Amino acid sequence: MTAVKARVAQGTPCWVSLMTDDLEGAKTFYRALLGWEFGPGPSQLGVYVRATLNGAKVAGLGDQPLGTGHPVEWTTYFAVDQADDVAQRIRECGGTVAVGPLQAADAGRLAIASDIAGAVFGLWQGEQHHGWDVRNVPGAPAWAELLTPDREADAFYDTVFGPGVERTVRPGDLRDGPPRWRVHFTVADPDLTATQAERLGGRVLVAPHDTERGRVARLADPQGGRFSVVGAAL
Repeated sequence: MTAVKARVAQGTPCWVSLMTDDLEGAKTFYRALLGWEFGPGPSQLGVYVRATLNGAKVAGLGDQPLGTGHPVEWTTYFAVDQADDVAQRIRECGGTVAVGPLQAADAGRLAIASDIAGAVFGLWQGEQHHGWDVRNVPGAPAWAELLTPDREADAFYDTVFGPGVERTVRPGDLRDGPPRWRVHFTVADPDLTATQAERLGGRVLVAPHDTERGRVARLADPQGGRFSVVGAAL
């Protein structure tokens, strides 16, 4: 288990957030699949809830009205010291800042951006809320990896965030969608979780299989939000 209670280094993934067109349906799915409960979160971008696991914050879910044209997708947020400065570097490096930076009450300051290949990610300048409280336990985030056709992606992120932060980048691995940051959640049994996801109305995009980082499955929730699950380390 990895407990995270304080500010983390710039460029480190610190939060994941799902924008969905059926917030109540998503809450039902993830409550049953990952054991989450939900409480209120900042409302600057609309209705938003924080998911908790035994009282520890692990993720956020937001309401995305029907008809916006935006896909239902998980977004990975990276810790930053100054969101406005990092947003400017993103623009200078050829990326796009679509939202913000803006203040999320006293929780922190955020922006939503995309890299030069179009992979969407967030910036989070934590104040009262620094990100997830726990990782690498069943129901909590494990890691995020970048799926991209851009073999120079590391250079973009090094320039934006600064070098020295380890990232998982998989150039050319776009088998089930466009360039994006893919979040992995830890589970006790990926095979059982994949079966449960289907019973709850989700889909198995890639069946459970063994990798160098453990047993992994790629799933989608009933609204289409894609994510992966990985078996907890024994």
